[in-house]
Amino acid sequence: MGIPTNEARPGETHLPWLKVHVSGFESSPYGIQWMRFDEDAPYPAVIKSVPHVAFEVDDLAKALEGRQILVEPNCPSPGVTVAMIIDDGAPIELLEFRSN
Repeated sequence: MGIPTNEARPGETHLPWLKVHVSGFESSPYGIQWMRFDEDAPYPAVIKSVPHVAFEVDDLAKALEGRQILVEPNCPSPGVTVAMIIDDGAPIELLEFRSN
């Protein structure tokens, strides 16, 4: 789960190419990641303001077929490709993990 915040959090990591600071995922027993966006982050308001759930998929390209894409596929870290869609007004993150 990703939760947008406007407050800096302990241990956050800045991903400058994505214009977001992230924290918590590695230490949360529930997989919660806090997301603080740079002022000029080019994401739709719904991503910056509404918590989202994330799902692992085997084939990201196939999972995106016919979906309204909010954020095109990108690689936040090695071996991971993610994209954001919207479903019934809610942002959803889809993740594909690959072994290198």
